[in-house]
Amino acid sequence: MAQFPTSVVAAGGLVGGYAAARWTGKRPLGGAVLAAAGTLAAREWHRRTSPTTTALLGAAYIAAFAGSHPLAKRIGAWPAVFTAAAAMAATTYATADRLPAEA
Repeated sequence: MAQFPTSVVAAGGLVGGYAAARWTGKRPLGGAVLAAAGTLAAREWHRRTSPTTTALLGAAYIAAFAGSHPLAKRIGAWPAVFTAAAAMAATTYATADRLPAEA
């Protein structure tokens, strides 16, 4: 199976989830996008890393989503989403993407 950059998937899930909710006015659709990207990334994290790392990255994904809400009150919605996505991408790259896949 070909590797793909989970940092892009995780960041894209955060941005795409917010965009879907914002532009359609349907928050559940945004949640579905967020969950789908998170699930796809988590499956690959599980394949590439340890169960502990996978769980920590999953928690970081949820924390990035949750943390963007109070941050949005301070800096605005889109800047908060992009900040959370960038933090998640950096974390994911450092812990899962730059490592060779385990056989």
